[in-house]
Amino acid sequence: MVKSRIPNPRRPLLLGAAALLGTSALLVACGAPGSPTAAGDAAHRSASPSASGGTTGASGGSTTGAARPTPGADESSAAATATPTATSTPTSTRTPSASPAGTPTGAPASPFASATTSPTAPSAPAASAPAASPSTHAPATGVLRHTASGGRTVALTFDDGPGPATGQVLDLLAQYGAKATFCEIGTNAQARPAAVQRILAEGHRLCDHTVDHPQPMHAQTHEQQVAEIGDAKAMIEKAAGGDPAVTWWRAPGGDFTAENERIGADLGMKSLGWTVDPRDWARPGVQAIVSNVQQNLRPGGVVLMHDGGGDRTQTVAALKQLLPWLVAQGYTFDFPQS
Repeated sequence: MVKSRIPNPRRPLLLGAAALLGTSALLVACGAPGSPTAAGDAAHRSASPSASGGTTGASGGSTTGAARPTPGADESSAAATATPTATSTPTSTRTPSASPAGTPTGAPASPFASATTSPTAPSAPAASAPAASPSTHAPATGVLRHTASGGRTVALTFDDGPGPATGQVLDLLAQYGAKATFCEIGTNAQARPAAVQRILAEGHRLCDHTVDHPQPMHAQTHEQQVAEIGDAKAMIEKAAGGDPAVTWWRAPGGDFTAENERIGADLGMKSLGWTVDPRDWARPGVQAIVSNVQQNLRPGGVVLMHDGGGDRTQTVAALKQLLPWLVAQGYTFDFPQS
């Protein structure tokens, strides 16, 4: 039996039909470009840009340029680069407010966009920074360094008390009819209320010298400086009893700034400095203390000495020489400007 043969001209047509049927089956399996199941470059081209500069694919996953393999890179490099996207936090755990602009509420958000578009992330540190950071060190402009009356007057001031030497200082001042200002540590005033009351009873005046003498003062936060100055004033007033006037405050080490000057002013006190510092706190010797005052004092000056904060034997001995010398030089005793 002779089989019929298809003429050669019809064979190309049958082959072409078979090829067309194979292409259609392939498109059904893979999906047409732009359809929900499309993949590869067609999906990246149809995706909308995310807030981080990456793209959000049609399936909702986030991709960025960094997650794509570099042309020419081997497969292991490509897999390592793509890992962050594949293991990103599931979008179901993100809050809708963290979604980038243009992403529907509840839709998957780019993990990179949430770090840069969340409105609360950058604002939180800024709100807490002023309280945590150290205070500024702008210089004070209203520190007082002169007597109230001027002329040939002197203002004697004593810091860091009351202490064991305060009574001896008061005895010497009484002998010469001298008045002085006592800049007191809050905790010392609290521990020696009788000394504070004697200071006032004998006509002297009080000054706030902070709770516990922090140095440097300007390195304290604003809240700490408010507490140091304000609490000391309250402690001194309580130790004194009644309604004593605490007219001035003095920064430890003279570390006045515009900030703590304002704190003192808000509490009703002026900032009190000095013009003569014989460094008696360092115990340089009685004659060194005496010579320093005699050489540097000018009419209307404010002398800084100490009745507390340590051994003040040298200060008391120097005061025994300075008081008669001041009287002999024609000085009268005054309080600082207020």
